[in-house]
Amino acid sequence: MIALHEDWTREAAAAGAKVIGFQELFYGPYFGITQDTKYYDYAEPVPGPTTQRFAALAAELGIVIVLPIYEEDQPGVLYNTAVVIDADGTVLGSYRKHHIPHLPKFWEKFYFRPGNLGYPVFDTAAGKIGVNICYDRHFPEGWRVLALNGAEIVFNPNATAPGISNKLWEIEQPAAAVANGMFVIANNRVGLEDNEYGDEAVNFYGSSYAVGPDGNYVGEVGSTSENQLLIRDLDLDQIREVRERWQFFRDRRPDAYGPIVAP
Repeated sequence: MIALHEDWTREAAAAGAKVIGFQELFYGPYFGITQDTKYYDYAEPVPGPTTQRFAALAAELGIVIVLPIYEEDQPGVLYNTAVVIDADGTVLGSYRKHHIPHLPKFWEKFYFRPGNLGYPVFDTAAGKIGVNICYDRHFPEGWRVLALNGAEIVFNPNATAPGISNKLWEIEQPAAAVANGMFVIANNRVGLEDNEYGDEAVNFYGSSYAVGPDGNYVGEVGSTSENQLLIRDLDLDQIREVRERWQFFRDRRPDAYGPIVAP
């Protein structure tokens, strides 16, 4: 998986891409299918071997990388994390997934603590980038905080499986992009990991896409069944155009939103 994504990064950079993002926990199987301590061995520190390897690649190619990994902060303290690496190889920082599901075949509380680094926005060579990871997308508050923190592009790496999720996949990220006047890159794992989990495997449905601040897809939606490298051109000037047309930030009423943060 690491070699595959290195190749895609080279291909993307050769095609002129300025930033690339991978799917959730990209370098191995989605182990939330089961509850097994052997998968703790996938965790590593930040910086660590995977971060350092892709930081060197970012510097070589001049491309920003959004790198989702399994992070070990210290023994037994583990996070679902995305590291943001600038185009010169500088590790700008990390986002740790806030909302941790615990549902059949998504047993994530067995593996991760909830994130505690807030909703950082990283000023990269490709623009101001934030991250929401998979289940985070169901919670509108995080999108809004990222927008208020200045995000122009939010990457949303996923391992999302069929069911009611399919409809939510179609509407949640476009709605977040419109409500917050920003671009959202929704990339999803694809395929059946039956080599790891046999009959228990989940058939991830891909359908990765980019969506603009007007709620429209940028290009076509990706395949539901095949690995792909999708390259899209984002016009960041569209953010100002849309926000000046729809004055959601001017008309917000934070004084009225107290119940949102009530326990």
